[in-house]
Amino acid sequence: MSSIITSDFLVIGSGIAGLSFALKVADHGKVNVISKQVASETNTSYAQGGIASVTENSDKFDAHIQDTLVAGAGLCHQDALELAVKDAPNRIRDLIDWGVNFTKNDDGSFDLAREGGHSMHRILHAKDMTGAEIQRALLKNAQKHPNIEIYEHHLAIDLITEHHVLGNLQSAFNICFGAYVLCEKDQCVIPFQSSYTILATGGASKVFLHSTNPDIATGDGVAMAYRAGVRIANMEFVQFHPTSLYNPGKRSFLISEALRGFGGKLINGAEERFMLRYDERAELAPRDIVARGIDAEMKKRREDCVYLDMRHLDSKEVKRRFPNIFKFCKESINIDISLDPIPVVPAAHYFCGGIMTSLTGQTSMQNLFAVGEAAHTGLHGANRLASNSLIEGLVFGNNAAQKVIRKRARNFGSVIIPEWDESGIVDEKEWVLTRHNLKEIQSIMWDYVGIVRSKKQLERARRRIHVIYQEIEDYYKKSKISGELVELRNLAAIAFLIITSALRRNESRGLHYMTDYPEKSDKYLKDTII
Repeated sequence: MSSIITSDFLVIGSGIAGLSFALKVADHGKVNVISKQVASETNTSYAQGGIASVTENSDKFDAHIQDTLVAGAGLCHQDALELAVKDAPNRIRDLIDWGVNFTKNDDGSFDLAREGGHSMHRILHAKDMTGAEIQRALLKNAQKHPNIEIYEHHLAIDLITEHHVLGNLQSAFNICFGAYVLCEKDQCVIPFQSSYTILATGGASKVFLHSTNPDIATGDGVAMAYRAGVRIANMEFVQFHPTSLYNPGKRSFLISEALRGFGGKLINGAEERFMLRYDERAELAPRDIVARGIDAEMKKRREDCVYLDMRHLDSKEVKRRFPNIFKFCKESINIDISLDPIPVVPAAHYFCGGIMTSLTGQTSMQNLFAVGEAAHTGLHGANRLASNSLIEGLVFGNNAAQKVIRKRARNFGSVIIPEWDESGIVDEKEWVLTRHNLKEIQSIMWDYVGIVRSKKQLERARRRIHVIYQEIEDYYKKSKISGELVELRNLAAIAFLIITSALRRNESRGLHYMTDYPEKSDKYLKDTII
């Protein structure tokens, strides 16, 4: 058993929310950041389109707030929304101070884009690799700060709570002391003890068969928090990005919403523009509407994909504005996006639900905070407005940092964290069977809990996931730990949470569309809390 590693702040996750928090608190104490792969492999790195903020006089906070409210279908928390929108310009300045280079016009002004659901051009971007540019700058700053240490290839297994610790803790209740972490290189479990633990683990879209997310998006933070008894909210609201590249058998690749904002049109196999049949805003309707429109068109015509058409736009400008997407499509499926229609399909993209937090990131457990996609702040409501995710990570990461800087941790005296029990019977034949559960989970979720759902489909999914969940838990209890097993266990928990939440909402709202309950109901103007 390796020695305990201690710090003032333990940040689990190295994306925009985790690293911005770490940079804010690093002058006030020791920060340990753990990343399950290399620190640059995050959901943030894959964000193409940009980051939303009011930056010009022609735009107004009220307009950004209203656009978010419309997309959120009545479930946005007004306090979280106003905070995020009004604080966004300050956080953009933080990014610029950290060295993020946003694309600018010849006159030095920001080259602002417009995306679905926005009434104004307010999306700052770094060409079509905004997330990668933000990740680069944050990571560079974090790596050179003397109080920040980054542990790559370290995977959090479970939170350490009062149920684990030994010592004089009669007065302690519902408290987080850190996390048990698997060092993949040495295959040993290390307790990371900390005054404050921050879950910034990103999303969980790998629970679905088709996802725009990298393989790391297995919902680790939400699953750990759920197992520790922390409140989880609104897991039924999963955003499916309308346009991922249709390339069967290959990893999904996001075709940014910015292409539609630039003027791209969606057409079917007969080259008919179809989105006007589903919404007057056509391609610039909120993502839930566009994804359902594409899904309906594919089913009606029995086609495997639809197409994003950029052929009517200036070819040179398309290539200049979207160089990464142009290069990827040319190399992977040999099409020129300025001359050929791009085959696209919806894919799981973003979770609007997660670990319930206050405006300062505080969860229902003492000394445990959550920020970024892993958190449910209430900003997004039932559907996230495009490009509001990166700014959410910054705003609430900053709020959490200011909170813990002001707050003094309670002194619990002698706290003894027991060693991780590494005993386990490894049955390779049984593991071969257990690992097959991953594809089964993903297929069940895609087939029955996807863009369009029904009570019957959800009940069928619940029965099947319940059996798989128990199989994985039984195997986990008697087996030596591995990264693959930890992620599989977490995905099973995420599937359970999504289905359970969806079954409690007998209406259609935002990203949750039920064929047997097609209308909204005021009865469900509330969060679904587990």
